[in-house]
Amino acid sequence: MRFSTERLILRPINENDAVEILGIRSNEHINKFLHRVPPQNSFEALEFILNIKRKSANNDIVFLAISVQNNPKLLGTICLWKFSEDRKTAELGYELLPEYHGKGIMSEAVNFILNYGFNDLNLNKIEAFTNKNNLNSIKLLQKSKFVLNENRRDKKFPENLIFELTSI
Repeated sequence: MRFSTERLILRPINENDAVEILGIRSNEHINKFLHRVPPQNSFEALEFILNIKRKSANNDIVFLAISVQNNPKLLGTICLWKFSEDRKTAELGYELLPEYHGKGIMSEAVNFILNYGFNDLNLNKIEAFTNKNNLNSIKLLQKSKFVLNENRRDKKFPENLIFELTSI
């Protein structure tokens, strides 16, 4: 499964991406708003990749590497995960190296994954959880027509806001 947009290539991650995955998942700027233990070395990044590949094979996650056309370097990732039992709702996740922020890359990737989720996976709703202080993420979600659900709270992480999109 490999996709392309006007500027991007979206493809499954693989073992060759371990160095880039380590760089993204251990980036202080990216992790500022996330609750995760970053990988400490390429071996841990490789373990993450193998886990994602298993989940992808079981259809538990759609996880794609983001790169620009004509340059295979992984700049970020985007995924649909936490599918509901009836497979009608999923959660959107994304991360992008800070030096590529503000260039429309993630907007283009989000637009693709939303179309894929609604049109190919037949989802009814896509949710996105983001930290209330992550203004870039909030702006991206609003630009993508997500709506803040003020009646829902993330019990595990109360500083998160929950955005929802029911159609595109």
